[in-house]
Amino acid sequence: MPHPRVLYWFRTDLRVHDSPALHAALALEPQCLYPVWCWDPHYVREARVGPNRWQFLIQCQRDLSASLTRLNPAQRLLVLREAPGTLLPKLFKEWAITHLVFEKDTDSYAAQRDAEIVKLAQEADVQVITRTGRTLWDPAAIIKENGGKATMSLTSFMKASKNLGDPPKPLPEPSSIPDPGDLSLSFLNTVPPTVIDLNKLHRQKHDDESYSALAGPNSDFAPPTLEELGIPESTATTPHQGGETVALTQLAKLLEDSKFIATFEKPKTAPTAFEPAATTLLSPHLHFGSLSVRRFLHDVQRVTSAYKGSKSQPPTNLPGQLYFRDMYFAAQHAVGPAFSHTVGNPVVRYIPWHLPSTMPPSPTAPYTIDSPRAHAWFLRWAWGVTGFPFVDALMRQLRQEGWIHHLGRHMVACFLTRGGAYVDWERGAEVFEELLLDHEPACNLGNWMWLSCTAFFAQYYRCYSPVAFGKKWDPHGAFVRRYVPELRGFADKWIYEPHLAPEAEQRKAGCFIRDLEDGGLLPLKTQAAGQVYYPSPMFDFAERRDFCLAQMKKAYQVGLHGDDPRVRDGTAKAELFEQVESSENTTTASTHKRKRTRSTNEAGPLDGWVKKGKK
Repeated sequence: MPHPRVLYWFRTDLRVHDSPALHAALALEPQCLYPVWCWDPHYVREARVGPNRWQFLIQCQRDLSASLTRLNPAQRLLVLREAPGTLLPKLFKEWAITHLVFEKDTDSYAAQRDAEIVKLAQEADVQVITRTGRTLWDPAAIIKENGGKATMSLTSFMKASKNLGDPPKPLPEPSSIPDPGDLSLSFLNTVPPTVIDLNKLHRQKHDDESYSALAGPNSDFAPPTLEELGIPESTATTPHQGGETVALTQLAKLLEDSKFIATFEKPKTAPTAFEPAATTLLSPHLHFGSLSVRRFLHDVQRVTSAYKGSKSQPPTNLPGQLYFRDMYFAAQHAVGPAFSHTVGNPVVRYIPWHLPSTMPPSPTAPYTIDSPRAHAWFLRWAWGVTGFPFVDALMRQLRQEGWIHHLGRHMVACFLTRGGAYVDWERGAEVFEELLLDHEPACNLGNWMWLSCTAFFAQYYRCYSPVAFGKKWDPHGAFVRRYVPELRGFADKWIYEPHLAPEAEQRKAGCFIRDLEDGGLLPLKTQAAGQVYYPSPMFDFAERRDFCLAQMKKAYQVGLHGDDPRVRDGTAKAELFEQVESSENTTTASTHKRKRTRSTNEAGPLDGWVKKGKK
């Protein structure tokens, strides 16, 4: 019997260490191995991806290609620029493939895509082999152990995982891999139509040109460049580097500090720490699979076991963070595509937020602008010009670096939803989807549900103060001065509330606090020669917190979830809730009663900064 001809499909596993699917492929003792990455237009154009994550992905692909070449000088990563649904059937025939092997992916889009690919492979008489490697446990197995229900708490998740036993130990890196077969291609790529491009905002140079040729412009199967994507390299500003080599180096360095590993407690790490950050910064590598989650867990447990002092425990320790990650993956798998939004989602409470998603869903106009004021607040939040320095510092760090601390994510998510702006959590999740290096759909969506108190967590009365929370971790404001540099001249007394500083103090600091007005001050441009400005707070936090608490209380009393027929047909808000806008108008319009009256800001010139909703 001839040896198999294997197409290995890389996706969320950009590594050669501890790759269960790769080991399954090599166990076939193949005659040849084709390591392929499909440059899927769904992710290129229909998913929100900013420059930083593109750069990180490309670095991971290049590093993986170098690792494959190290294992066999004839090998490299074969990046092919076409959708898998049309490309793989052609490759099955072109390269006489007998086996398709890949790591399981339970994200909603991926699950649907993979089901279609399996069907196409069966029609081509190609055997399909899959293995779990993205998570510690197979999400499908977790849900089966949980009685078919979503894992809505870590307790339920841990009970289900206990029945499955410990995660398998990590597998070693292979010592070698077979040669590829003939790499000739007799067909051209099917160029995807540009029906929608959610990343057009970032293509400042030209439209996406990454599909110009199947194997790339040089026919060398290289990953596309930022230039091909139309994205200026200067806009990829993250200091964080991608690739398995970087990931393993970072992990090895962390493991040298056994006290940090064994006593780590997430709630006790500072969201204001930078250079170095207070956490591992390995989450982007877990997302792209440049670091195995099993390798991370096993190494942490090994170091912790040898540590002689008192040790931290789940859920706050490092393994606990991985368990939360798995919990969200399992919950998403149970709910399916509805996990990404409120309507139709059985686990999410219905709250009549501002800027709700359009019905039916529209990628070009994803939300309805029911309140111009709330829309302006949302845009100011997204770009870090809220007038609350700690919020702005976090959002600017996110936009610049593609990462913020977990507690920082808590702060800004609460502020946008139930703790201030009363904007739909789906809007915040979309911004995070675009900007985060470590964007896992399941974890991002789950965290936004948690922080908006629509699922997983119900203590909506516990709000983060945009002033007190920052002061708790960084009383001198070094974090604010780093990411909101126009405020660096303010004394510690004023750094978190510069609008309270007297005019003389503002002049001394070299920055004046003024309201945002149509046609000016965006993005933080000077209005007079030699002067720098920072915006006044966009609302009175105490008033907004009280308003949000009242709205949340009523929504909890009504008790609807996303699968209620009245939520599905869009009648819930009109039938069961008073008009939110009218109740908001009963509050005062002042934003800082302790100092001076400021005018409220409507959408104004910020409208063009992010994709508009549907009016």
